[in-house]
Amino acid sequence: MTPTEAPAASPGTRRILLASLVGTSVEFYDFYIYATATSLVFGPLFFPSTSPSAQLLAAYASFGLAFLARPIGGILFGHFGDRVGRKSTLVASLMLMGIATFLIAFLPPYAAIGWAAPALLCLLRLAQGLGLGGEWSGAALLATENAPPGWSGRFGSVPQFGAPIGFIAANGFFLVLGAMLTPAQFLAWGWRLPFLASAILVALGLWVRLKLVETPAFRAALEEAPPAAVPLSEVMRGHLGLTIAGTFGVIVCFAIYYLSTAFALGYGTTKLGYDRQSFLAVQLGAILFLAAGIGLAGWASDRFRPSTVMLWGCVGAIVSGVALAPLLGGGSLGKVFLFLALALFTMGFVYGPLGAWLTNLYPARVRYTATALAFNLGGIIGGGFTPAVAQLLATRGGLGLVGAYLGGAAMLSMIGIVAARRATMRTPA
Repeated sequence: MTPTEAPAASPGTRRILLASLVGTSVEFYDFYIYATATSLVFGPLFFPSTSPSAQLLAAYASFGLAFLARPIGGILFGHFGDRVGRKSTLVASLMLMGIATFLIAFLPPYAAIGWAAPALLCLLRLAQGLGLGGEWSGAALLATENAPPGWSGRFGSVPQFGAPIGFIAANGFFLVLGAMLTPAQFLAWGWRLPFLASAILVALGLWVRLKLVETPAFRAALEEAPPAAVPLSEVMRGHLGLTIAGTFGVIVCFAIYYLSTAFALGYGTTKLGYDRQSFLAVQLGAILFLAAGIGLAGWASDRFRPSTVMLWGCVGAIVSGVALAPLLGGGSLGKVFLFLALALFTMGFVYGPLGAWLTNLYPARVRYTATALAFNLGGIIGGGFTPAVAQLLATRGGLGLVGAYLGGAAMLSMIGIVAARRATMRTPA
C-alpha cells in the first residue's frame, strides 16, 4: 500500500481508532464539565463567600490542580505503558479518571461541611489529573503505532477529535440543563447530572478497550530488547532535550483551548454580562471550527510534516491573540463568535498533528513515558492556571494583556517545535 492509498477499514482498524477516540472524548468531557462547572457554580458552592471574583479565582485554582497531578500520572502510567503494554495501561487510566469524575457528583457544598468541601473537591480533582496524565499519550500511541505508512498524521488526528466531541457533549448537556431547570435547581443539583453521566462514557470506553491487542510497535520493541527497567530514567538520560522541546511545543494548544472555553465563558458571563445560555450556544457553534481544523491539519501533516503544520498554527495563535481584545470585548456575541471560531480553528492546527509529532520524536521502548511527560508538562505551562492568570490579567490590565499572553504561549511553542526539528533533522518527522 502506498502512502496515498486509504487503509482497509477492517473491524480491527475501526476498533483501534474508536478506542483511541472514545478515551480522549471521555477525557475532554470530564475535563470540560469540570471547567464549565468551575466557571458557573463551583465558586459559590465550594468556596467561602468573599466576592464573586475571589470565588471564581479559587475555583479556577482548583481547576489547575489536575494539571499539577498530570505529569505524575504520566510518569506512573507511562512506566507501565512502556513495560507492560498500552492496552492494560489505557484501561487503568480510564477507570481512575472516570471514578474520580463520578464521585464529584456526590460532594456536599461548603455551606454543609465547611472547608472539607473544597478539600474533597481538590482531592478528586487531583485523582482526575492522575488518570488524565496517562490517557492522551496512550490514545495517541494506539492510533499512530497502528497507522499504515504515510497515514500517521491522519490516524494520529483521530483521538484529537475527542476535544470537540467531549466539548459538545459537556457543553450541550449544560445548555440543555440550563433550558430545563431554574437557576436555583441548577445550582442545587442540576450541575451534578453531567458528572453522573460520565459513568456511561467510561463504560463504553472500557468495553472497547478490553477488546484490543498490543500495538505492532510495542511488540516489535519487546522482540528487540527487554523493556526499560525504569523508562523515565532512560528518557532523562537519552531524550531530555527532545522532551523539553516537546513540552514547549505543546504549550500553545492548551493555552488556546482554555482561553477560548473556560476563561471566555467565565469572563463573558460575569464581566461582560452575557446570558449563560447564549454564550454556551456560541461556544458550541465555534467548537465545530476546532473539528474542521483538526481534520484539515491531520491531512496536511501527511502531505507536509506535522511540525510544519504546527508552526502554521502558532502563527494563527499569534493572530488570534491580537484579535482577542477587539473581538471578545467587542460588545456583541457575533464578534465573540468570530474570535472563538478563529482561535479554535487555529487550535486544530497545533493540536491535530500533535499525536504524530510527539510520538515520532521518541523510540517505541520509552515512547509512552516521554510523550506523557512532555504533553502533561506542557499542559501545566499552557493550560493549568491559564484561566486564573487570564482572569487576573483581564481584571488588572484588560483583555489586551490576555491576548499578549496567548501570543507569548505561541512563541514558546514555536521555539520548541523548531528546536525539535533541528534535533531530528536527519530523521523523518
